[in-house]
Amino acid sequence: MRISVSTRPGGPAPNEDWVGCTPSLAAVLDGLSTAGLDTGCRHGVPWYVAQLGGHLLASLATPDKSLTEGLAEALEQVAGLHPECDLRNPGTPSATVALLREGVESFDYLVLADSPIVLEKGDQISVLTDLRVDEVCRDLKVETEQYRTGTPEHSASVAKLVAAQRAIRNTPEGYWVASAKSDAAFHALTGSVDANEIRSAVVLSDGVSRLVTEYQMATWETVFDQLRAAGPDSLIGAVRQVEATDPHGQRWPRYKSGDDASVAFCQPAG
Repeated sequence: MRISVSTRPGGPAPNEDWVGCTPSLAAVLDGLSTAGLDTGCRHGVPWYVAQLGGHLLASLATPDKSLTEGLAEALEQVAGLHPECDLRNPGTPSATVALLREGVESFDYLVLADSPIVLEKGDQISVLTDLRVDEVCRDLKVETEQYRTGTPEHSASVAKLVAAQRAIRNTPEGYWVASAKSDAAFHALTGSVDANEIRSAVVLSDGVSRLVTEYQMATWETVFDQLRAAGPDSLIGAVRQVEATDPHGQRWPRYKSGDDASVAFCQPAG
């Protein structure tokens, strides 16, 4: 399939997203915020997503390996790269994972946490995402949304929220993300779609999908129109234009004025 990609940081800090592809695979990772809290790892989130992304592409170079198996293998390999770090720390670098792979007769997908895959199926749209994180720590999220983005009160509230999320991350009571243990891969949402049904697809970090889901300044139909007309970078530009109208998060409360944003736009060949 034809895949075009773009990624941009949300601000001056290093980009904690990662996007990559092969001729048959698109992958988007969104590193989880540390909110300035200790992670037990000297490498950091950008290093983690880069390592995990590269190992994922290599692991899934074998077409008969399932996406779940490939993710589990990559998680184990990356953990082995930094055994000197405290990988038991609940804040050890983590990421969402969204994978879409083209096969002979179907597209296989894997979604771990809230980076979605959106399928254009004729005149219908199908959104594949894992929103279990939205079901936890609701009171702390409401508290965070009361403050203007960038204020000390907002930063303190985000740190409190992240600390609470860490306590239930990768547990049956919470939600699942890619981290230091391979078993998280087996909690991802997976499936297949008939290849003949797919007109195009897009794999996104939530820094882009919020243009539709939270800001409601576009529809998925107009997103696909823009991708075909001007490509992934123009879509990220549209997100930035919207966010610039609300820099302090008063209309659209959020954790950052602008989040890291990544897109992989996939079009079946022929």
